[in-house]
Amino acid sequence: MMTRFVFVTGGVVSSLGKGLAAAALAALLQARGYTVRLRKLDPYLNVDPGTMSPTQHGEVFVTDDGAETDLDLGHYERFTGVPARQSDNVTTGRIYSDVIAKERRGDYLGGTVQVIPHVTDEIKQFIRSDLTDEDFVICEIGGTVGDIEGLPFLEAIRQFGNEVGLKQALFLHVTLLPFVSAAGELKTKPTQHSVKELLSVGIQPAILLCRSERPIEPGDRRKIAQFCNVRPERVIAALDLANIYAVPIAYHHEGLDTEVLHYFDLPVDREPDLNRWHQIVDGMAAPEGEVTIGIVGKYTSLLDSYKSLDEALRHGGIANRVKVETRWLPAETFEAEDPTPHLDDVHGILVPGGFGERGSEGKIRAVQFARERKIPYLGICFGMQMAVIEAARNLAGIDGAGSTEFGPVDDPVVGLMTEWTKDNQLETRRADGELGGTMRLGAYPAQLAPGSKVSAAYDGMQLISERHRHRYEVNINFRERLEAAGLRFSGLSPDGQLPEIVERDDHPWFIGVQFHPELKSKPFEPHPLFRSFIEAAVKQSRLF
Repeated sequence: MMTRFVFVTGGVVSSLGKGLAAAALAALLQARGYTVRLRKLDPYLNVDPGTMSPTQHGEVFVTDDGAETDLDLGHYERFTGVPARQSDNVTTGRIYSDVIAKERRGDYLGGTVQVIPHVTDEIKQFIRSDLTDEDFVICEIGGTVGDIEGLPFLEAIRQFGNEVGLKQALFLHVTLLPFVSAAGELKTKPTQHSVKELLSVGIQPAILLCRSERPIEPGDRRKIAQFCNVRPERVIAALDLANIYAVPIAYHHEGLDTEVLHYFDLPVDREPDLNRWHQIVDGMAAPEGEVTIGIVGKYTSLLDSYKSLDEALRHGGIANRVKVETRWLPAETFEAEDPTPHLDDVHGILVPGGFGERGSEGKIRAVQFARERKIPYLGICFGMQMAVIEAARNLAGIDGAGSTEFGPVDDPVVGLMTEWTKDNQLETRRADGELGGTMRLGAYPAQLAPGSKVSAAYDGMQLISERHRHRYEVNINFRERLEAAGLRFSGLSPDGQLPEIVERDDHPWFIGVQFHPELKSKPFEPHPLFRSFIEAAVKQSRLF
């Protein structure tokens, strides 16, 4: 079967859920036995989101091969289980960098370099690259139709559709049907204008996915179809749902996957196997209990900063048949206030990753509270480093313990990593080097200590592979003093030089990890650490 391409665009407003729509469609096609690949084309000028503030752009999702990508790739992985790659996310910045590099090398033979054809050709090359006979490639175009920075991408996919033929390329447009309460009706005009904007660049959408808080009446559906030049059955309602994992079921009920297959003249004689999605949704709708997790973070003003983390906690709840309530707490609060009123009634405490000194002392106080009160604790990346500093200061007598990330310190318990090995190649970094793409990124192995809590969480595994994104490491030279104070180094890099995991034997469940386990968690395959952490929180809840 030849590869078919689905291009997902969005109109009217941002945050309509294009990424979720693309992921849900991919899950439906998988459930019908097809292979899928998902890609994101982002119009912003940054080369990647690695140096962007999480409070502006949301989290940075990291792939096994070390790409810093858009958070929508997290949706793609969670809904399909297909590992994303570096070749699945590109930005205007990356496209222009590649075009300029070719111009400097003379690849264009002295010709004038222009948006058309050079930039659009580079985008089309990205769409085609690194494929392995997938049945469907779903490409989401970031931003909103009408944005000036998105025009080269729209022109590129228009050209692409013409080149491969309409029976190999489908344009799916996500739009908004607002409900005006004063008039008591859905308004179709924003959708009409959005499609008109898309038509102005030469793209006729075949399917409209209409976000709405109310069902679409037959009259409105016919009106949209007539004005937007699509069939009425291809005006698909995308109603607001409380549970994102119900989206594939809802979209199938509305006929999205059926219409996609009809468009490509593919058979629709068998129903998709949606059993696992029904099991997830049914389990979440009828939990057997509830736990509260306090998350002491730095970027709590925008919860998309911790999107994968939030989902991984829910997955841990699915594995333990409980509802997980999350209490998001700004770390800076604890630098001025006693953490007790905020954390006294939680069943687990989590300190996530982050960068910079702001809020660090508040995170250290949260670690101390969890350790002293015997509350299950999970520290991720920066959260592990703060757990090590807390133990160094309060238990090991290393009063000057700190991180060189914040400036010169007497005892650099956490310091800048200047060299390491990846894929048998030596990687080196300088303190005054560039920030973008210069961290320890992607999948690295870790050796687990036999009989440790973390090994038990991983069902007895001795060697694991997890995704990293950090510039600083715990200093192995302090291991002996820290272990004497009760902080066990239960996971190390295979060469024994880089601490990957710490835990406490004198605590019911206290684990810090240098990597980001949330990036590999899925609703149908909860990550072992989140499964175990929530299990410990359930036990804690029974002590209250």
